Amino acid sequence: MLVSHRPEAILLLADGTVFRGRAIGASGITTGEICFNTGMTGYQEIFTDPSYTGQIMTMATPHVGNYGVKADEVESDRLSIAGLVVKKFSDVWSRPGGNGSLDDLLKAQGVVGISDVDTRKLVRHIRDHGAQNALISSTEMDLGELKKKLAAAPDMAGLELSSTVSTTQEYEVGSSDAAFRVALVDFGVKRNIERCLTERDCLVRVFPMTTTLATIKAWKPDGIMLSNGPGDPGAMPASVELVREVVASGLPVFGICLGHQLIAESQGMSTEKMHHGHRGINHPIKDLTTGRDEVTSQNHGFVVRKTDAEKNAAVEITHVHLNDGSVAGFRLKDRPVFCVQYHPEAGPGPFDSRYLFDRFVENMRSAVRVEPARTQNKPASKAGV
Repeated sequence: MLVSHRPEAILLLADGTVFRGRAIGASGITTGEICFNTGMTGYQEIFTDPSYTGQIMTMATPHVGNYGVKADEVESDRLSIAGLVVKKFSDVWSRPGGNGSLDDLLKAQGVVGISDVDTRKLVRHIRDHGAQNALISSTEMDLGELKKKLAAAPDMAGLELSSTVSTTQEYEVGSSDAAFRVALVDFGVKRNIERCLTERDCLVRVFPMTTTLATIKAWKPDGIMLSNGPGDPGAMPASVELVREVVASGLPVFGICLGHQLIAESQGMSTEKMHHGHRGINHPIKDLTTGRDEVTSQNHGFVVRKTDAEKNAAVEITHVHLNDGSVAGFRLKDRPVFCVQYHPEAGPGPFDSRYLFDRFVENMRSAVRVEPARTQNKPASKAGV
């Protein structure tokens, strides 16, 4: 929806490409890596996904804001995107149970955006020329000044961002008398991962990314979950070392997205930056262990180097992306450790991949042994989770 009274805004890409439009959200200037998501619905879940930290989001769907926002449809405590680019932005919203407009939320949380951009042209440009830094401004229109500000923005390659979104305090989600105890290491976890575990009778204790394996094991978990998160996995040596210890512990382990990449790095496989990444809710994946195809939700700009996975004798590639053949999942042959590059919790997205949580639970069930009663002080549950 075009609102004529909105002030002018500008989108500047690192290669010099300029798009002009109208300001949405907060006033100001923002920088980040430009990316696009092809999902037709679920913009609130996308914008609150911590994996998008440091990225300016372009929505491929032409209408955004039309169904407002709803308090219980979030994947974290706040908006994570660095900026927003849309074609048509609606101030008018309507939905049962809605809590307000998207524009008000963007303003309240300081997210700068731009509307009335030819997003089809922009998505094709990113697809053809690759991910790059970009800048949105609704307060400064001088291209010379904006180019200076954009040149000072850090590149995503080599950037560690998980520490900006990981919890600083342990917290628990689920029933204290659940059948399984899952230690979840938070690199930027989505709430739907927690929900998918608690729905399967798991008590989840979420640990900061700076935790130690000794701290995790003191809680006596039945399995360990390694979450999604933002940034370059190659810039996280301390996390790679923690994951190496986690994998060596013998406990069942399940990694998602960044967790998947960190498992790869811990086992001597490299990760590399993709040309423009996979972001959407319609990416086709083949499960090589069953031969079945699934439609998946994805959000990543880094990938495990396929040649490294193929030559690693301890690794079995279990999932591949059917569009480009990239590694979408693998398992370790000698221990109960597996991971996927995509999002089986799919918030937003299809339910095709939820079986992966069932596999994790089965691995824990197979490994469960009789132990003395586990007595550990229980921290307060996280508010709103």
